[in-house]
Amino acid sequence: MCLLTKSLRIFADALPRILPMIEKHIILDDIDPVVFYGVNNCNMHTLKAMYPKLRIVARGDVIKVMGDEEQMADIEENIGKMRKHCLEFNTLDERDILHILKGEGTGREQVKDVLVYSVQGRPIQPRKGNQQELVRLFREKDMLFAVGPAGSGKTYVSIALAVRALKNKEIRKIILSRPAVEAGEKLGFLPGDMKEKIDPYLQPLYDALEDMIPAPRLHEMMEQKIIQIAPLAFMRGRTLNDAVVILDEAQNTTREQIKMFLTRMGTNTKIIVTGDISQIDLPPRTRSGLVDALYTLRDIEGIGFVTMTKDDIVRHRLVSRIVEAYEQQHNNIDSDESIDQN
Repeated sequence: MCLLTKSLRIFADALPRILPMIEKHIILDDIDPVVFYGVNNCNMHTLKAMYPKLRIVARGDVIKVMGDEEQMADIEENIGKMRKHCLEFNTLDERDILHILKGEGTGREQVKDVLVYSVQGRPIQPRKGNQQELVRLFREKDMLFAVGPAGSGKTYVSIALAVRALKNKEIRKIILSRPAVEAGEKLGFLPGDMKEKIDPYLQPLYDALEDMIPAPRLHEMMEQKIIQIAPLAFMRGRTLNDAVVILDEAQNTTREQIKMFLTRMGTNTKIIVTGDISQIDLPPRTRSGLVDALYTLRDIEGIGFVTMTKDDIVRHRLVSRIVEAYEQQHNNIDSDESIDQN
């Protein structure tokens, strides 16, 4: 038998095994591929070990799979479950993958009242009391005001609610804003261009987002303007649709500014306004827009109000004591002034 004939026969014998081979590309477009693939691609090694008859290649946010059609359908379904797990919990490891491949769900204990999971996989959930009231009102109202002392979780819980709504595809974007009001410093004396001057005012918003969304994915979402962080002045003239919009530190707005902000509200949009009326940094004799709004809008249907107290503070235990001490001093000063006037 000649060499050519022998080669053709070998090819013909292999043909039935070659023909059913197909190739699929699976795109990880809404999660961080680094988290999905694992440290040193350990998650992909686990996946490959479970599907030895398939060729699996991961590049960027695309997984290319080659093999027979039956196994292809199975791995495509399981990668979908892994993607969903990664989206919900912000983490994926070998244990999770094995549970998913065995049809045992996530293998994680369900935690009650979880809003989202942190980038470390820690459940973020509201504490009892006013934080839970904030969550309840978010479901029922399109606009709500959350006021209270520093550390009571009003901004953090609000951002968690926004991230959850985005992950559940209830909205298309998150917009976070703050007034750029100096607290002892002047913008003109700070180094850098306008963005570098303003960013320190917005840093607490970045901090909360970085705790809930993996950094590469957060950077991508900000580049695509799915998540927008901007000073209050940048809101003028906009109509905000399909979004959760949060105005933080609203006690430092003027009446005109907060009115401008609230009237940006568009369709399928929820607005949360947070602030602490005990920390107003406006010039003397300038009335806080937040204080004015709490009075002006108090009877409007569709608007919710939550007032947090020092009992809601979740920072270091000293924060509660500091807030209480200043409240006591304020009450004493008011009492002394009342005596002097009499």
